[in-house]
Amino acid sequence: MKHPSETGRRNPFSLKTTVALSIILFVTAVLTTAFNVKNDDPESPTKSALINPDSIESVKAFAQVYKVLMSPRCMNCHPSGDVPLQGDDSHEHTMLPKRGTNGKGLYAMKCANCHQPTNTPGLHTPPGNPEWHLPPASMKMVFQGRTPHQLAKQLVDKKQNGNKDMKKLIEHADDGLVLAGWNPGEGRTLPPMSHAEFKKAWLTWIQKGAFAPKS
Repeated sequence: MKHPSETGRRNPFSLKTTVALSIILFVTAVLTTAFNVKNDDPESPTKSALINPDSIESVKAFAQVYKVLMSPRCMNCHPSGDVPLQGDDSHEHTMLPKRGTNGKGLYAMKCANCHQPTNTPGLHTPPGNPEWHLPPASMKMVFQGRTPHQLAKQLVDKKQNGNKDMKKLIEHADDGLVLAGWNPGEGRTLPPMSHAEFKKAWLTWIQKGAFAPKS
């Protein structure tokens, strides 16, 4: 028979061991969750949007992207000044409308006065879109005059691109105004490649690391 003092002491470390294991499991779970949250960051290189970085392939894809962004269908709404550009030669808009604070015009001369929700029928008549506008004055997103290096850097800079992370940049390829570039109305040239080709190049540029060509 065991001494009464030995009662309940068959495994003196069982409680401590259980507590220690519980703490370890809790800490492991917290660290695992933190790791997964970090990897869900769209800007993290481990996110699917940025897998297998390849500077050569990324820069090569951006060369195609740049051709589209510098075409009149894109650049005309991304001028260096506050007056939109017009025509295949990218001259200043003949009525000299101004950007305005929100990009939709100034005073009574609003973009929507002439640019209706859909294209106006006829040769060289105003193209249309429900959201027709320039970038706002607070973030002009200038394409005109930008080198490939400058434009690539600008496109991934949240302070210059409308606060878009990599996920939002990918989604922007299907934005309504972007798509309008391939439906510009009669008498206007299309961008130098199809939207499907542009989107493929856009995604490749981003998913391979969004590298900027050398300056």
